[in-house]
Amino acid sequence: MTTQNTATAVENGAPHTTAEPTVVVRDLRQRYGDFEAVKGVSFEIRPGELFALLGTNGAGKTTTIETLEGFRKPSSGTARIFGQDPFGQPAGVRERADAVLQGSGLMDDLSVEENLVLTRDLAADPRDVDEVLELVDLIEKRGLRVRQLSGGQKRRLDLASALISRPEVLYLDEPTTGMDPEARHETWRIVNDLKASGVAILLTTHYLEEAERLADRLAIMHRGEIHVEGTLADVLAGWGDRVGFQVPDEVRTADLPEVEGARCEVETRDQALWATYTVTGGGVADRAHHAVAALLAWATARGTVLRHLQVRGASLEDVFLQVADGTADLLAE
Repeated sequence: MTTQNTATAVENGAPHTTAEPTVVVRDLRQRYGDFEAVKGVSFEIRPGELFALLGTNGAGKTTTIETLEGFRKPSSGTARIFGQDPFGQPAGVRERADAVLQGSGLMDDLSVEENLVLTRDLAADPRDVDEVLELVDLIEKRGLRVRQLSGGQKRRLDLASALISRPEVLYLDEPTTGMDPEARHETWRIVNDLKASGVAILLTTHYLEEAERLADRLAIMHRGEIHVEGTLADVLAGWGDRVGFQVPDEVRTADLPEVEGARCEVETRDQALWATYTVTGGGVADRAHHAVAALLAWATARGTVLRHLQVRGASLEDVFLQVADGTADLLAE
């Protein structure tokens, strides 16, 4: 792998590289007949950066990755890897990029080691098989046939098959599915080490904690479009704070107060009603404070108490679910 020098800066508490982007996607569209699976998606990934592409099933994530891998020609727009069109997998891209896909390409009747030897023989500058087996903690499984491995162990072997080629760009499509928590955390360590070595990584995952732990920047896709993009801190800051409490028994939901810049939702939990105010109005630094002050003043005036009062920022799950159910579009208006 050619080592690329990267300069690291810190902005808004999130590291990013100032090197030229390795992956550049501009207004990418993919159509299947009359159906448009990807609708004008744009993003960049720089060396040493992990970009998480999140979304519901059918959002267009896998189609986007398949285009970057060179398996699909864009219907319109462009995708460039190292400045080259990846369609058809030209040598300048093929030798420097690799992937861990959802559909494993492992050969079940061969051993773990035999699978890696085959992969090594196809690589231009391969790593040592033993080195990679140690890295993914499969050295003791080297003689087992792939069919004897657990689902999580197969995913680790998929990762080993990608790493043996020393990729400068790595696509990770649901890489930790089937892994136990220990193996998942070890995989995260490996991915962070790859970032530190300058690898540009595109990750798709349904484990939102995984994106929170690994991503320098992220985007959430829904129905072929990117609805949210930025650093984790910037994304969460833009989606409000949550102020929640158990609704007092003597208060009807219709009597709950209106709070400026907030939207109230009521749900049933443990046979009790709970109110959650999503506060997006006002300044980011003090909006939760003003909402809490207004609610406490209302409760004091009524002579009641807000039990189990909680204040928290938006979580990635909050944002994801709002995008998925269309609430994100309403908040953006």
